[in-house]
Amino acid sequence: MTEQKHLKARIRARMARTGERYAAARRHVVGDAERPGTDHDWPLRGGRHPETAAVAHVLAGHGVELSEAMVLGIGGGLGAGYILWEFAAHDTTHLTLGFRRRWNYLDWTDQTLDRLGARYRVYTTSGAKGAAAALDDALAVGERAIVVPDRYLIGYWHLPSHLEAHGGHAVVAYAATDAGVRIDDRNTRPLTVPADVLHRARARVVSYRNKLLVVEAATAPENLADLVRDGVRECAGHLGGTSASFALPAWRKWAKLLTDRRNAKGWPTVFADGRGLATALMTVWDEVEPVGMSGGHLRDLYADFLDEAAPLLGERATQAAEAFREAGRRWHAFAEAALPADVPEYARLRDLMAAVAEGVALGDDGAAGRAEAAAELWQRRAELDRKPPVAPDLGVLADRLRAVHTAEAEAVEVLRTL
Repeated sequence: MTEQKHLKARIRARMARTGERYAAARRHVVGDAERPGTDHDWPLRGGRHPETAAVAHVLAGHGVELSEAMVLGIGGGLGAGYILWEFAAHDTTHLTLGFRRRWNYLDWTDQTLDRLGARYRVYTTSGAKGAAAALDDALAVGERAIVVPDRYLIGYWHLPSHLEAHGGHAVVAYAATDAGVRIDDRNTRPLTVPADVLHRARARVVSYRNKLLVVEAATAPENLADLVRDGVRECAGHLGGTSASFALPAWRKWAKLLTDRRNAKGWPTVFADGRGLATALMTVWDEVEPVGMSGGHLRDLYADFLDEAAPLLGERATQAAEAFREAGRRWHAFAEAALPADVPEYARLRDLMAAVAEGVALGDDGAAGRAEAAAELWQRRAELDRKPPVAPDLGVLADRLRAVHTAEAEAVEVLRTL
């Protein structure tokens, strides 16, 4: 018991320091990859990013073994997005970042499955009874369903109520039990959600209310090289595009807004009285680093894809992979500047975020630990938002974000040569 407690503390400390997810941090600490557990004939493989992991896991259930990195690459790779929402009615702000191609659209999973030649069906309805019945029927005959529940209502992330209906991400519902529905959200041990809770969470966000996707058949792609090249071409065109909302100019725009005192959307104006700034900086770390709910910046995962695809693309793919890893290192430096570990209050926040992510990875076994960590995390976040421990240097943040933009622009140019 004592050894296990110390091991978990070391894993969590690494997660807080590096931003790695539980499985990756455990692999570094223990020394070998933990073999995936199996529940109801469903291997629990962990994973990095919700949508790419869900697709990879469902395809594996049909005997098609593609890595999560390969799914990301074939699906068109990377994107860029920055939105700072202001809710006047609640006097709050909410920062949203996007790192995958079409990060703000709901059709990425469908498009990627189409590209891979999978046969699937999609069920959507506004009716709660019909949606519940569709999921129950699918699970009853042994099918696995990709669903998109609201993160607050799903419960196991233990978010505060003001984040209800702020969004969710893809998970796999793979079995029904007496206690509820088993969920694969990159956890490595069984995670159960009461059926009524899952049904409510699926119905909450209007834009993808009750969506259910079931892969009915899939085979290993015969034209993998073509799919890889198409994915690379799409990533270079999309990430390297001119949109200030969905391509690299989004990072340049954000860098300018960090110090722009004239623009109404500039951070010196939006956070003129200091309120909300600490929350935005905490969100930066949570969104950029892989330890968060959404999988992080994905640049290193895309580099893994390029390395894996190098036999199909040629040796320049390895050079492109290193260029994207450099971009990932610069994202890490940016996140470190936003929530520096040498500030004790921020170090504790990072540890608590890691503890929540570890608790989700441990499924039902981690329920008590993640609930306790989440309660302290959100209490501390609220306190620090009212009174930040240090005044952030937005100029430093802007410089580091410009360095990110430069690195990604260079990586895209190498990508174009492929």
